[in-house]
Amino acid sequence: MKWMKIIILLLTFFVVNNSSSQNLKEGDLLFQHLSCGDFCDAIEKVTPAYQNTHFSHVAIVVKKNQNQWLVAEAINKGVSLTDLDTFIARSGKENIYVGRVKNNYFIPKIIDIEPYIGKPYDTVFDISNKAYYCSELVYFLYKDKKKGHPIFKLNPMTFKDPETNDYFPAWVEYFNKMNVPIPENKPGLNPGSMINQTEIYEKIFPLRK
Repeated sequence: MKWMKIIILLLTFFVVNNSSSQNLKEGDLLFQHLSCGDFCDAIEKVTPAYQNTHFSHVAIVVKKNQNQWLVAEAINKGVSLTDLDTFIARSGKENIYVGRVKNNYFIPKIIDIEPYIGKPYDTVFDISNKAYYCSELVYFLYKDKKKGHPIFKLNPMTFKDPETNDYFPAWVEYFNKMNVPIPENKPGLNPGSMINQTEIYEKIFPLRK
């Protein structure tokens, strides 16, 4: 009887700690809606929605070992590996969609991402430097197997409010502090444009399901 209780406790622990990864595969993209104030609002206002949800962050599901799921992401401290449950806790499952890239594309594993770990965050959103913002990291890792080029499309970036055609004050202040010009119309990409490139995916689904 005592052993039966121990087994039940262990099984409960296993189920709880793996519930977040039940429907995930290595290489899945996690598109996340975050509430982070003016910056997230500005990002989401100039990027397309998917099924009426806007996303301000994207990351990659990787597997460290058979039972440990991590998320590779470019955040303010640089390119990092984050525990899956920690990543989900930022927004809750209800604010995350999963994009499963088709198998005919190169889908990175943790060994492919390791050379990027520790690289700095791209504070100026320059696709040609050696730093990375969230969408940029994904851009360089997912490639066409035959041709070897990135599968996600670059588009001209904008930092202007579409309703007024004026720059968002948050971005003006941000780039002034960086002492660099706003990279308006420079090539880049964002989570909203990436999730809407639907021909790339095997399927897209809410994490909560």
